Amino acid sequence: MSLLHVNDLGVTFHPTQGPPVRAVDSVSFHVDAGEILAVVGESGSGKTVTALSLLGLTPEAPGCSTTGNITLDDTELRSLDSRGWRATRGAEVAMVFQDPSSALNPLLTIGTQIMDAVRAHETVTRDEARRRAIEALTLARMTEPERRLKQYAHELSGGMRQRAAIALAIAARPRLLIADEPTTALDVGVQAAILAMLRSLCDDLDMGLILITHDLGVVAEQADRVCVMYAGRIVESGPTAEVLGNPRMPYTQALLAATPRLDSPARQRLSSVTGQPPNLAERPPGCPFAPRCPLVTSDCTHKVPELVPLENDHAAACLFAEVPQELLRRPAPSSSVTVTKAAPVTAGLPEPNEALAEFEAVELHYPVRSGPFRRVTSHVRAVQQVSLRVAPGRTLALVGESGSGKTSLTKMLLRLERPTGGAVRFDGIDVTRPKPAELRRLQREVQVVFQNPYASLDPRMTVRQTLAEPLRVHGLDHAEEDLARLLADVGLDVAALNRFPSAFSGGQRQRIAIARALALRPRLIVCDEAVSALDVSIQAQVLNLLADLQAQHGIAYLFITHNLAVVRSVAHEIAVMRDGRLVEQGPAEQIYDSPAHEYTRELLSMAPGHPTSVANPGTAGDGLGRPDRTSTPASPDEERSAAWPR
Repeated sequence: MSLLHVNDLGVTFHPTQGPPVRAVDSVSFHVDAGEILAVVGESGSGKTVTALSLLGLTPEAPGCSTTGNITLDDTELRSLDSRGWRATRGAEVAMVFQDPSSALNPLLTIGTQIMDAVRAHETVTRDEARRRAIEALTLARMTEPERRLKQYAHELSGGMRQRAAIALAIAARPRLLIADEPTTALDVGVQAAILAMLRSLCDDLDMGLILITHDLGVVAEQADRVCVMYAGRIVESGPTAEVLGNPRMPYTQALLAATPRLDSPARQRLSSVTGQPPNLAERPPGCPFAPRCPLVTSDCTHKVPELVPLENDHAAACLFAEVPQELLRRPAPSSSVTVTKAAPVTAGLPEPNEALAEFEAVELHYPVRSGPFRRVTSHVRAVQQVSLRVAPGRTLALVGESGSGKTSLTKMLLRLERPTGGAVRFDGIDVTRPKPAELRRLQREVQVVFQNPYASLDPRMTVRQTLAEPLRVHGLDHAEEDLARLLADVGLDVAALNRFPSAFSGGQRQRIAIARALALRPRLIVCDEAVSALDVSIQAQVLNLLADLQAQHGIAYLFITHNLAVVRSVAHEIAVMRDGRLVEQGPAEQIYDSPAHEYTRELLSMAPGHPTSVANPGTAGDGLGRPDRTSTPASPDEERSAAWPR
């Protein structure tokens, strides 16, 4: 049964200075009840603006104009007034935003926010609203849901905040759920559980789901259909197996080539798409992907391709979409090749003979205060007896589920937390008690890229000021060409220098944060989920950049991530944490080939593309090493969601 119809949607922003920006251009798609539609594409391709249009959250005129039709069931959403939108948001259409911190009120407990969402749309008692809040948190796989009701957003880890945001969105039982990068901050175990929960809700409650993501592995395993967006337009669409297994648009092919794979050789250089998406305020004539396309011809530069229907409900916007693919598998002219071919990254890397950064029997305990006088009644043992070393010029990947102590451990190296016990050293410097000269060297030689790109940039500073500040503080040159080079390294145009963070998407903000960390050419960079917010093409570009800098300058990385395919492509050593303890560590190849600890084997088995994650090895894959979604066994959430009637 059809649930949502979007026809010829267009969204144009009208800035006070400069030409209009056509962010969404003639977009049409539909979502059926019980169906998952994935929307993929690079940052700035129009995915989130399209989603905001479905909720009526785009700016009002004259700052923004919207055209086209959006029909949910029999209701034309664009005809709703403010009162109609308030009744529709949450009850009929809900959204899980990319940044969970922006969706949660820091002044209210998690329970209060979810209960208010339920009572805003339904006449229920406070006890019933509380029961529904616990039920929503349970469905979102939140541990100790009754305890979380009393907590505030700042008391939760990044992954827990994301689960709370999902619970807030599904509490009122919407007909259509829009999830904008809902699993970006989640480890593989929780990601699998959350996606299985969303799948079961769609199946059992006939809820439609629009999944905005850059993770093509998630798309392959969960989505029924997929739309690929580029420069505000849909350039390819169709059933997931058809689009990923037989892509007809060069842009889709480039995204697939740039996706890290768990079965690839260790520390393999990733394929990446050079160049940048077009400036939507100054659209070039012809195909918007032409400047980056390896198959470009003269016709591509002056003719905009339409979305051509193909077999099996497949469509692609390319002049070569209907040409047999075997005819296109030829070397492109050297002047038009823009895909950087993969090559091993092995040369010039030192052996781990000494430690640049070292943790020795480190412990970190957080006090728990309760009672009217807020006395310390117990402690949370976030890190317990952890010993690790990061060698110069090498990458140590720190993996584990959300709340396992990974970030708490690195905070002690960054002097953001003082260890309860043990020692933390950097190149002979006692990090807890550095001398003034040592502190200045520590601040320059150790940099960090935080997990949340929204909170790590000062909203009052332009990109120019953000990049120039650390250079100025340490007395280094910060000329225009140096700042432009930093932006080019992470795939941004020099025009970004005069803009504020609010003008960028989450992925673009993370690129700016990475550029700031690279500005001082440090000896060690702590990457706390540094590439989780990036789309696959930019992710590949940034990972290759980090590998190049490591080979050229001997930079070491402490890489915190939940993406085990990314770990495979960057790590020399892997350390696995659980409940604040180190359960396994060793060379990356050894951990992947023969993990010793049961928890490590469990993490690997849940990672998309790992052989043990394939329920039925005889089923067809999708070109990413993932099984067909129909072969995935039923989730325990199906029983739970079946008991949740509308």
